[in-house]
Amino acid sequence: MNPFVQFVKGLSDRLGSGFSSLNQNDPSKVAYVRNLERQLRNKDTLDVPFEELAVVVFDLETTGFYPYKGDEILSIGAVKVEGTKILHDQTFYSLVYSESAPSEEITKLTGITGEMLLESPALRDVLKDFYSYVKTNTLVAHHANHEKQFMNHATWLALRKNFQHRIVDTSFLTKIVHKEKDLISLDDCCAHYEIGIKHRHHAFHDAMATARLWVESIKDIQQLGFQNLNDVYTYLATLK
Repeated sequence: MNPFVQFVKGLSDRLGSGFSSLNQNDPSKVAYVRNLERQLRNKDTLDVPFEELAVVVFDLETTGFYPYKGDEILSIGAVKVEGTKILHDQTFYSLVYSESAPSEEITKLTGITGEMLLESPALRDVLKDFYSYVKTNTLVAHHANHEKQFMNHATWLALRKNFQHRIVDTSFLTKIVHKEKDLISLDDCCAHYEIGIKHRHHAFHDAMATARLWVESIKDIQQLGFQNLNDVYTYLATLK
């Protein structure tokens, strides 16, 4: 079975009693699963024109940089984007439960305290809700390797599933559009586009800023003649 559908099977809070009891007497749920499988089989985001591409731009706040050495996800923030339109009414944000309080440095940076985490939902529940929100959409993040490492680790740790979603790094676009500039950090990129960040190092607000960066980069790269992600990856391959 497709790994994403396995995620859906666990979403009992969204889908009644859950798919563990799914049978042919429950045609609505059978149809739902089959529809998801069909979408995943037929979806080729690389060839979707940028003006039609639906993505989820997301950001993680974490206790550090090394999930396999014990660092944890503190919060997840996300917003959906269709083409160059940010869907402000389709957002996601959640803190993640932890018995361990973040360091004083991390609390100062993110504003997240140990007390806040103790009152938050467990990682398993947050990931279930997040994957239900994302569905089959492509993910976008700034410096996406950080997010990918943590999602790989957390998804297996909490759900015993492999992380399957494609993540596109915003730098794939800025490397082409502004190759003469040294735009590395989110702050640098947002400053270039005059994008304000309401609350830096807050997963939701960083995700919103990254979404605006993505939209501006899409507009710029289209001006250069790039039509889809396949064009981008093909060009980047020639630079190696």
